[in-house]
Amino acid sequence: MKETLLRRRTIRFYKQVDVARKDLEDLIDVARTTSSASNSQLLRYIVVHTPQLAQEVFKHTAWAALVKPNRTPVWGVSAPRTFIAVIAPVDAKPITFADAGAAIQSMQALATHKGLGCCWLGAINRQRLKEIFKLNDAQQVLFLLAIGVPDEKPVSEDVDSPDKVDYYLDDKNVLHVPKLDAKSVATWR
Repeated sequence: MKETLLRRRTIRFYKQVDVARKDLEDLIDVARTTSSASNSQLLRYIVVHTPQLAQEVFKHTAWAALVKPNRTPVWGVSAPRTFIAVIAPVDAKPITFADAGAAIQSMQALATHKGLGCCWLGAINRQRLKEIFKLNDAQQVLFLLAIGVPDEKPVSEDVDSPDKVDYYLDDKNVLHVPKLDAKSVATWR
């Protein structure tokens, strides 16, 4: 499990192949059984897997600001063909965002284990997505999870300073993702 979690990287370029329905069902299964504050289970999911809807959703996303436009996927070339929208009540308590994070992390871990890649998207046009998904006034889109077969291999590297965490592209167009090392983020007492 640790190897899977350490291997997980955010993927922004995808091969143009469909994700198997069974794999998507498995992702929803782990999301629905993830921890939920007071076991309230307020989250709902919309699996976007038809090409027309996926293209419409894709239009309302933003990607990798630090290396824009070099990691901005192009529809039909490098874009994800599948999304899972995480939906919650408009009046949900702030802890619901933690529930969403836990569910998304579970889906990302399983996707990595299955050889799939994901990108957790918060830079989205929530109002337009709400309209596209035909949500009622009591519902909101919290996040999107892009899913597909990876067409890039980002590299993780340990660093010891928050001043060194900006991700970057090298001269071979490989994305490097610095992560603070364990000594930098944990205090032992």
